[in-house]
Amino acid sequence: MGGPERLAKHHAKGKLDARARIEYLLDPGSFQEFGTLVGGDIAADAIVTGTGEIDGRPVLIGAEDFTTIAGTIAPGSNSKRYRLAELALRTKVPMIILLEGAGFRPTGDHYGRTPTDLLAQARCSGKVPLISGVLGPSAGHGALVSPVCDFSVMSPSGAIFTAGPPVVKQSTGEDISKEDLGGPDVALPSGVVHNVTEDDESALDAIRRYLSYFPSSAWSYPPSLPVDDSGEPRETPELLDIISRDNKYVYDARDVLDVVFDRPDWFEVQPEFGPAIICALAHLGGHPVAVVANQPLVLAGSIDADAADKAAHFITVADSFHLPLIFLTDNPGMLPGSDSEQSGVLRSGARMFAAQTTATTLKLHVTLRKAFGFGSMVMSLLGFDDQVATFAYPGATMGAMGAAAMGQATKAGEDFATVLRDMELAASYSSAEHMGFDEMIDPRETRNKLLTALRRGLYARQSAPEPVSRTAITP
Repeated sequence: MGGPERLAKHHAKGKLDARARIEYLLDPGSFQEFGTLVGGDIAADAIVTGTGEIDGRPVLIGAEDFTTIAGTIAPGSNSKRYRLAELALRTKVPMIILLEGAGFRPTGDHYGRTPTDLLAQARCSGKVPLISGVLGPSAGHGALVSPVCDFSVMSPSGAIFTAGPPVVKQSTGEDISKEDLGGPDVALPSGVVHNVTEDDESALDAIRRYLSYFPSSAWSYPPSLPVDDSGEPRETPELLDIISRDNKYVYDARDVLDVVFDRPDWFEVQPEFGPAIICALAHLGGHPVAVVANQPLVLAGSIDADAADKAAHFITVADSFHLPLIFLTDNPGMLPGSDSEQSGVLRSGARMFAAQTTATTLKLHVTLRKAFGFGSMVMSLLGFDDQVATFAYPGATMGAMGAAAMGQATKAGEDFATVLRDMELAASYSSAEHMGFDEMIDPRETRNKLLTALRRGLYARQSAPEPVSRTAITP
């Protein structure tokens, strides 16, 4: 690495060095390095690469070494990065890259017709899980790794940007710190990274936990856990107290997830971005699932552009690796208003709709309380949408829009407004009469109905899966 002085300076900032990060993340004794002689006198050419195991399953891993020439990229280290992704795809195992580097190294060497590592990484997209950890400043070419990944986590000392503060100062005259340019307070609300943790160790813990829900590749199914008491069938009477039947009262959708899924052990992805939708990885009866739930605490559950973009990416990743999708719906529709329209809410909503309706994995839906307009369609409350099960609670309201909004839009008189309210209250029964969903269920049946439907769908999986076609970079 960069020598005792640089390592000591690095550790003084409360950060693990590249090799310590690998040692912490992988199962003890499982790391096998390659490319040790690349770079000659430059130790490992500023990136440590190799194979290892997490929870007994193989992974490919690379860690930029900031103590060696600021973790910069040269022709040799570019070859190591390309090899990392090439092997991940060839051996069908996840790839993890831990970022802390200053981008390309100004050596004067010309790359010529040499393949870039991003080319190999893009080919991995949708085939093997791609994970990045931003554990320090990451600039330029190295920073491009993160948005191509399925999941990216950042430590408090992380920062990510197209170009660092000196280049920004030279190019635009703007004098700015790396924290203000691309630190957690910027990268999280922009959606460039998904989660932020307390330190290096907790970021690496998050990577281990995220991967635990996924198969090694798109050619295999997610691994199920042995079922303990928390994974057995059980009624969910708590939902009667959590979910008020009156749409005027809000509740925290996280409380619903705690009740419905196993343990609870669910893992939320991008909690600070687009919070009107919760995207979470969970287990139901020991089987990994991907949950998309409206959050009534935020915008009354209305779906804005950020929430739709987040959900579109999450759905695409879940579908790529055959995680069943469970939609828990309680929204008054897409978020209206000039600010929402200017943010491109319809474009983002269309992206979410395309992601969920083209998903080939198992899909299950529950309307908890309300589902209106396009907001119901993006949450998979739509006939002939290939769901294995669709449920609704008695009294759930649904339709093109709510009665109050429709009354205002049509300038309805008091008598007709009353008719509209009555129609809204009867909507779930009317829909059930016409097979708008499979069955109306008691909230106390929620977990068991979902578990039975999931097991029925999983039973139909007899052959090994094939990868789903997807683009390399998702929003």
